[in-house]
Amino acid sequence: MDVIVGKTIGFCFGVKRAVEGAMEIVKNSDEPIYCLGELVHNKEVLKDLESKGLKFIDNIFQSKGKTIIRAHGVPKQVYEIAVQTGIKLIDYTCPKVLQIHDIVYDYAEKGYFILLCGSKQHPEIIGTLSYCGKNVLVIENEEEALKAVEIIEKLNVDKCLLITQTTFSLEKFFIIREIICNELPKNVHLVEKNTICQTTELRQKETEEIAKKVQYMIIIGGKNSSNTKKLYEISSKYCDNCICIQNKSELPIEEIRKYETIGVMAGASTPDKSINEILECLDENF
Repeated sequence: MDVIVGKTIGFCFGVKRAVEGAMEIVKNSDEPIYCLGELVHNKEVLKDLESKGLKFIDNIFQSKGKTIIRAHGVPKQVYEIAVQTGIKLIDYTCPKVLQIHDIVYDYAEKGYFILLCGSKQHPEIIGTLSYCGKNVLVIENEEEALKAVEIIEKLNVDKCLLITQTTFSLEKFFIIREIICNELPKNVHLVEKNTICQTTELRQKETEEIAKKVQYMIIIGGKNSSNTKKLYEISSKYCDNCICIQNKSELPIEEIRKYETIGVMAGASTPDKSINEILECLDENF
């Protein structure tokens, strides 16, 4: 059996920074440390952090001490509440996400209508929206891109910023960008910014390349991870047999025996431990 493992597999810079930072803080603290929301979208990582003492909370008012801001970022109101209540924040928002916050805030202040590509329920988008002002639309697909153009026309908007979530599908962004560019009235000044993280972009491209070469594709990552879902979608497009798993216990050994070429990729929130255990399991069985 031939197993092809992606070179861009595992933690991205932002996730690694957040996880290692949280581990260090919890290890060296004598007081409770809280984390607002899931630090990263991976159950294995969260369980490990929780076992070491990190306390996860759903809103800032539940905090009773130092509070970590997750890699995806939070709405700006959280910072304001922390100042008012005297809560010390330890900010591990990914620098790429913070950069997007600065960009949308700057363009909103200049009167631009913000067209934000991403998943409406994703914490990164929820956080970014708080910096966009009132004139903003979140676009997830082609249909919403066309509706956005209609709204822009009705409101007589004269300038727009098109920007995207760091972990959004590169292919979807290009499709949405093409619709916006072709359908917007010619008098509307459009500024485009592809803010998909380079690591995400490379990972998606490599996933496509591997999926085209193999008979079976294994994607490792959290079930609620946006970037992991994107990798699975890409794999499914180019490989007829795909699976998304979180750990080695979910590996369908008997099913895999049917195939001669296997591809393995992992999301940006997937720890080395999970990846290595699955690769070892494949090595032991084949």
